[in-house]
Amino acid sequence: MLEIASEEPRIPLATYRLQFNRLFPFDAATTAIPYLHRLGITDVYASSYLTATPGSLHGYDIANHNALNPDLGDAASYDRFVRALQAHGMGQILDVVPNHMGIAAAANAWWNDVLANGPSSSYADFFDIDWDPINRRLANRVLLPVLGDQFGRVLEAQQLRLEYADGAFRLWVYETHLPVEACSTIQILSVPLGELRTTLGDTPEFHEYQSIITALSHLPGPTERLPERVRERMQEQAVIRRRLARLVDTCPPVHVAIDDTVRLYNGTKGDSRSFDRLEALIDAQPYRLAYWRVAAEEINYRRFFDINDLAAIRMENPAVFREAHRLILQLLASGQITGIRLDHPDGLFDPPAYFQALQQERFTQVQRHRLAGETALSAAEREEALTAGRAEFAATCTPVPRQPGCRPLYLVVEKILAKGERLPTTWAVYGTVGYEFLNVVSGLWIHTANEKAMSAAYAAFTGLRTPFGDLAYESKQLIMQVSMSSELNVLGHALSRLAEQNRYSRDFTLNSLIAALREVIACFPVYRTYVNGRGDVSLQDRACVEVAVAFAKRRNPATNVSIFDFVRDVLLLRYPENADEASREAQRIFVHKFQQVTAPVAAKGVEDTAFYRYNRLTSLNEVGGEPDRFGITVAEFHAHCQARREQWPVGLSATSTHDTKRSEDVRSRIHALSEIPRNWRSAVGRWHRLNRRHIRELDGHPAPDRNDEYLLYQTLVGTWPLTEPADGGRAEFIARIQQYVLKAAKEAKWNTSWINPNEAYDEALTEFVARVLTPAPDNRFLADFLEFQQPVALVGMLNSLGQTLLKIAAPGIPDFYQGTEVWDFSLVDPDNRRPVDYLHRIRLLDGLSESIAKGNLAALVRELVHDWWDGRIKLYTIHQALGCRHRTPALFQVGEYVPLETAGEHADHLCAFVRRRATGAVLAVVPRLVHRLSEGGTRVPLGIEVWGDTRIVLSNDLLEERYLNVFTGRAAPVEADGFLAGELFADFPVCLLECARLETEPS
Repeated sequence: MLEIASEEPRIPLATYRLQFNRLFPFDAATTAIPYLHRLGITDVYASSYLTATPGSLHGYDIANHNALNPDLGDAASYDRFVRALQAHGMGQILDVVPNHMGIAAAANAWWNDVLANGPSSSYADFFDIDWDPINRRLANRVLLPVLGDQFGRVLEAQQLRLEYADGAFRLWVYETHLPVEACSTIQILSVPLGELRTTLGDTPEFHEYQSIITALSHLPGPTERLPERVRERMQEQAVIRRRLARLVDTCPPVHVAIDDTVRLYNGTKGDSRSFDRLEALIDAQPYRLAYWRVAAEEINYRRFFDINDLAAIRMENPAVFREAHRLILQLLASGQITGIRLDHPDGLFDPPAYFQALQQERFTQVQRHRLAGETALSAAEREEALTAGRAEFAATCTPVPRQPGCRPLYLVVEKILAKGERLPTTWAVYGTVGYEFLNVVSGLWIHTANEKAMSAAYAAFTGLRTPFGDLAYESKQLIMQVSMSSELNVLGHALSRLAEQNRYSRDFTLNSLIAALREVIACFPVYRTYVNGRGDVSLQDRACVEVAVAFAKRRNPATNVSIFDFVRDVLLLRYPENADEASREAQRIFVHKFQQVTAPVAAKGVEDTAFYRYNRLTSLNEVGGEPDRFGITVAEFHAHCQARREQWPVGLSATSTHDTKRSEDVRSRIHALSEIPRNWRSAVGRWHRLNRRHIRELDGHPAPDRNDEYLLYQTLVGTWPLTEPADGGRAEFIARIQQYVLKAAKEAKWNTSWINPNEAYDEALTEFVARVLTPAPDNRFLADFLEFQQPVALVGMLNSLGQTLLKIAAPGIPDFYQGTEVWDFSLVDPDNRRPVDYLHRIRLLDGLSESIAKGNLAALVRELVHDWWDGRIKLYTIHQALGCRHRTPALFQVGEYVPLETAGEHADHLCAFVRRRATGAVLAVVPRLVHRLSEGGTRVPLGIEVWGDTRIVLSNDLLEERYLNVFTGRAAPVEADGFLAGELFADFPVCLLECARLETEPS
């Protein structure tokens, strides 16, 4: 039997996200590595640093998969970063973007080749382009919705210009240059031909000019698709460009003629007819320039969500997979990266097959390395063994069974799991990036008993009573109408072709099929299904389709149910009896395409619309979250952790990411409002009265409206600085909040939007923020707000410490977003991508290390509790808890998870569990819902006088052990049946107990 892998994948103990951009390049990251190592981080989890659109602040608009981003530094600076990681024994997980590329810059050679050569481009099949679209004007062309106005206005304003450079003509469009197709080049060069015949006469230069035109006319046509003809076209074009460049540079009359011709094409302002020539030239290109507003209805390339500058690539194409992964696989083979995080896999044609392909490539690397050491084998024998190994790997690991060798690469996926959805255990991954953990752990700090009171407060202030499910449905419908109608129309036409092939469905009209698809997608309960035709449809996928169709029928009682049944049968690959293989393949392709549409509709409709409309308790409005699920019980949290330990023990556990709507510390504060709904209701009503004079009236409606105002007050509760900002900090804070509420209002799409901005509303909203936050003698709001907010901030601090400890101790790999190791009150991007002050954090950790070395932890923690606002208490919690993980890594990765019973007066205010193996145990205990225990947020709830008889009950085997408190260094006194909470929380508000006999394990 084949030895599947000769090397085990590196499994991290704790990961830390570094968000690279031009403000945080490789060298800046290098300086942070020693600090992260001392903190207890084992693996850096890096945002994409492949070549992106120049100036990109996020890196997800990759223009070249096979080069490092020059905005981040050169190869030497990257090597310094990697060497720093390796010197500290740290690994690196790279964020890989397999679904799309940035196409706004000339740096994307693939896309520019497509624009130059249309379907005959070598890369025509790399992008998901419909070369035979519904709109016949776009046949064999790509729609480019890049113009800021109607085409004619842009043209006659001379914002489109022809240019010549280095042997090629190109179109200048705003700040971008687009290629000119070869046949059009013939037309341009032919304009001055007669003049040059007179000027040059019978000279070698004139003959060369004529020869260049002739060579262009003999190129394979722009719709030629045979690979050898495509290669010929590419090679000949390069030769012709060099010839023309040389002629222009060496022959002044040709240079002058070219310049005069370019001026002729570019027309004269005020003379409409003078632009006819340029218009005809543009119309002859393999692309059609269009007003950006037409994108929703006519665009014929698949995008990332609805972003025109991000074009989807066909990763299911083996050539695309090979070309897009050359550098990534080199980095893996050399050990410069040790794992991969996959961005937005739901956009892929066949995600499970892609995961398997990555594991196959990693397996091949490992085997090739092992076989290289077999000196007794010839090169041919090694290749034969490698080929046999790949075949056996594919046969053994498809579908992937739960055995270690089938996952030689540590691979985690950005998969958003809806309520009740489970990550398929057959996927060749180690888990998700942790959004499901984020939302489960957040739920512990929501007071479920107060749901009705919080709903009443929201409804009373805003007048909004629409359930979240209905808002999500309406928002998905809106997205399909204004942003993705083209994708829906394409699906509708494909479904119509399928319907026409069967006598039972041929009478369904195109409009009725599109309407049915729209309803099913709007009712879809998950981001997507994964039906692929390689086997039976999974029970989970079948249930999702059945649920979506059932809800679509319920919402459309006047629609004939048979059309929904037809859609259901197509999506579940129930083939008609008379279907031939071609028809079956067409149905399979339709299902894949359908699945690629539901995910962006869900993301844009729910995350980026409904989440900004439903503001009952905004800390619940998080990626992968369910705002209508008002918290969870401790028992539900334990059940989730037990299942996670069984199925995905080394997936990431996140609490903040680069995509979260609010940082963990902001959410922790807003969670606290669930404990005081009546105080909150009274406060927002009072604040509205105090700030009413700053509200404008626009067309009979308030600006901001009540919903936006309600969101603002929650945002201020969550983000208010712990100390008074200095040196312009107040103005900076106001600007951040203005930017956020403006983004939130545009995402909500009620009063303003990105597509149709309402400038008057935008101005009123930002002005309102400035007025209510600017100190003034008559601003009574600020004093009232601070009196309310400061106790909430203390409760939020306790909530945050609790979830931080649970993240470290519960099953999974704790993941930390950059900067959140101390208090971080960031909002959604770009706010959460501001530079991190690592020098400050290094100084804080240096101070803590000195105090820890002195040995008096009890005195240190009392100081940290007293000065909790400076952030050291969170940094200390992370440092000490990660130290415990380092001492016993196997216990945290594979050890049992056992919920602990709590008893006594405040038993419901505790969450406690034990992680254990035969070698020992670790116990984690955190408080929850502590507003009352903290006397309304005025003191940290420590000691017996607060907790009384509340206790953690231990089984007999656990009672026999001795335990040390990781944070205080003290032995934990064991009572008759366990621990008194007041003893565990005598000096510090969270508790991690380490079994005194616990054996230190090798990392």
